[in-house]
Amino acid sequence: MTESNKKKCKIAVDALGGDFAPKHEIIGSLNALKESDDFEIILVGNKDKILQTAKNENLSIDENMIYHAPEIIHMHDKPTEAIKTKPNSSIVVAANLVKEKKADAFVSAGNTGAVAAVSTLLMGRLKNVERPTIGSFFPSKNNATFVFDVGAFVDVKPQHLLGYAILGSIFVKELYNIQNPSVALLSVGEEEEKGNKLVKETAQLLKQTKLNFIGNVEGRDILNGKCNIVLCDGFVGNILLKFGESVPGFMKHLLKQHADTSLFEKIKIGLFKNTLKKALSPLNPDLYGGVPLLGINGITIIGHGSSSPLAIKNMILRAKEMYDKNLLSKFEDALNNYE
Repeated sequence: MTESNKKKCKIAVDALGGDFAPKHEIIGSLNALKESDDFEIILVGNKDKILQTAKNENLSIDENMIYHAPEIIHMHDKPTEAIKTKPNSSIVVAANLVKEKKADAFVSAGNTGAVAAVSTLLMGRLKNVERPTIGSFFPSKNNATFVFDVGAFVDVKPQHLLGYAILGSIFVKELYNIQNPSVALLSVGEEEEKGNKLVKETAQLLKQTKLNFIGNVEGRDILNGKCNIVLCDGFVGNILLKFGESVPGFMKHLLKQHADTSLFEKIKIGLFKNTLKKALSPLNPDLYGGVPLLGINGITIIGHGSSSPLAIKNMILRAKEMYDKNLLSKFEDALNNYE
């Protein structure tokens, strides 16, 4: 297939899911389209609300981009019941577009549990995947540390973590150009005898694979960049992620607290404000957009509820990159090799 007749990637964006929907979703989508013209966006949500918001913000939007879906899955809604109780919700409709091959990827800043559950149930899992996983980027000294899982499932078995390692290795290799990424288990000590039953049994499985398994790492090793991929269950991973998200805000609090001690300190911090902001930019989650749901028969990127337009834009571009690099086929090939 030549470049001229290559099929354009279509990305379904949940326009009603985030805390600032549909404003941030519209702006993020339009900004993503400014960076490339070789993909299309489908804004899934209440058509009247999307058009009115665009008008209020003086944004030019093509009505043909909108796929009407009037219902919203709220944060308090039970994810597994959403398909039956709210079939016309933006999350269910967008996931169905991917299932029916009317879209190639799905992006949402809505209810994380609902997005993960609906994507899994409607799109299905890849062959040999028992459980999908959500992975998150953590800034580190080596610039690339990813934690799997950060909240898809709180209880897992050793074979589930093995699956996370396989999926994560392909994702990191293809999207971050890290050949043979190193894999480790999060534990209470580096020694092989340390850890609970899950860690010890998973280690035995990983040793039998072709993965670059280096053993156990501790929590401090994540930011130190000791390895590329850290494995843990979703209970631990989600706590780790939420704690990490609180760090930038706490650092800002400390700086403000120190600045308030005197006018001189306030001036000093003010003079270096831009430098500090640039130095701490790796801690800005908006630069990475959202987190991928790996292991499903489709592409889903999940963002934080408070995602900014920048985050939405980067989620869309990440979904496009996964499509362009044909990651689903590469996941399938890797999983088949570890049967």
